[in-house]
Amino acid sequence: GAHMKIFFMNWNSYGNIDFLDALSHLSEDGSAPEVIKYPFQNTEKRDDPEFESRFSSDLQKEVPDFVFSFNYYPLISKVCNREGVKYVSWVYDSPHIALYSYTLINKCNYIFLFDSQMYENFASKGIRTVYYLPLAASVRRLDAVRITPEIQRRYGAGVSFVGAMYTEAHNFYDRMEPGLDDYTKGYLQGLMAAQMQIDGMNFVENCLSQNVLERMLQAYPMIPNADGVESSAYMYAQYMLNRKITSVERTQLIRQIGEKYPVKLYTKDKEFTAPGVTCMGQIDYYDAMPYVFKCSDINLNITLRSIQRGIPLRAMDIMGCGGFLLTNYQEDLLQFFTPGEDFVYYESHQDLLDRIGYYLTHEDERRRIAENAHRKVAADHTYDIRIRQMLEIVMA
Repeated sequence: GAHMKIFFMNWNSYGNIDFLDALSHLSEDGSAPEVIKYPFQNTEKRDDPEFESRFSSDLQKEVPDFVFSFNYYPLISKVCNREGVKYVSWVYDSPHIALYSYTLINKCNYIFLFDSQMYENFASKGIRTVYYLPLAASVRRLDAVRITPEIQRRYGAGVSFVGAMYTEAHNFYDRMEPGLDDYTKGYLQGLMAAQMQIDGMNFVENCLSQNVLERMLQAYPMIPNADGVESSAYMYAQYMLNRKITSVERTQLIRQIGEKYPVKLYTKDKEFTAPGVTCMGQIDYYDAMPYVFKCSDINLNITLRSIQRGIPLRAMDIMGCGGFLLTNYQEDLLQFFTPGEDFVYYESHQDLLDRIGYYLTHEDERRRIAENAHRKVAADHTYDIRIRQMLEIVMA
C-alpha cells in the first residue's frame, strides 16, 4: 500500500507530542506515515491572504492524504476545501466558537468533537461533518514516568487540583458587572447560583432572555463573528457566565476542602491563598503534571462549566497516570467508565468532603480504583487507538 502523508498543523497545543508519537507508531505494512509539521500561527483570523496562498501552493506541491489540527480553524478548512484536500480536526476546547463558522459544513471537513453534547448540537441540525471522539492519554509516555523518593516527597499530597481558577482581574464577567442595572445583576447572580447546584445539565444559555442579553450587550459588548452563526446568548453564556461559575465554584470547593484536609493547588493565579491550601504555581503539562497525578492520593477534577458532557483532558490524564480520580458528574465518563470502580464522582459540596475523608483513609480501595482506570485507559483510550478510530472514518 502507498504510505500516508499528513500535514500536521504545528501550533503550541496540548497533545502535539503524544499525537505525533502515536503517528510514528502507526505502521501500515511496516512504514510509518510521512508527517510534515506545518508551522501555523494559532490565530482567530478567518482570512489571511498571505497564509492562504502559501498554504495552497504547499498543498498542491505535497498532496497530503489529509491535513490535521488540534481544534478547528476556518482558515485551514477554507483552503483545504478549495484544494480538495481532507481536513481532520480534533477539538478539545470548549467553548470553541470557530465551530459556528459557516465553513463547518465544508465537504473537506472531518471534525472530531470530545463532548457528546457538542456533537449532538451540530449533528441534530443535519450537519454531516462532525463526529464524536473522546480525548486520550498517552499511557506509553505516562507509564515511563518514574517516581523516585525525592519526587514523591516533592509532589506527594492528600488532595491536589491542577487547573485555572479564572480569577484573573480581566475576566469578562467582572468587567461587565459594574455596568449592569440591579435587576440584570440580580438575575445573573441567581442564575449562576442555581447552575452551581446542578451537575450534568447546563441551562445558562437557555435562561438568557432577549432583555437580559440587551442589558449585557450595553454593559460589555461581545460581537459575534461576521462569518459565523454563533448567537450572542452562546457567547455570553460560554465565555462569560460559565467561566465565572467555574471560578466561583473552584474557589469555594478548594477553600472548603482546605479547612478540613491539606490541598496542593497547581494554578497560574499566584494571588490565591486559603487556609490549608498550598499554592504551588503553574506546572508544565509534560514535565511535571504526571508527577502530581501519580503522587497525590486524590486528584480532583472540577470541570469547566462550558464542557457539558465531555471528559476533560485532565480526567483522562489522571486515569492514564494510574491516579485516583474524584470528579464532578460528567455524563460521557459513564459511557466508558464505571463510578466506584474506575473513578468516583461527588454530587454536592458536602458529598465531596465526605468522599475525600473516606478515600484518604481507604488506601486499598483507592489504589484498586486507580488501577482499574489505568487498565481501561491503556486498553481503550490511548492516542494510538484514537488515530485508528479517526483513520477508519477519514480513509474510508
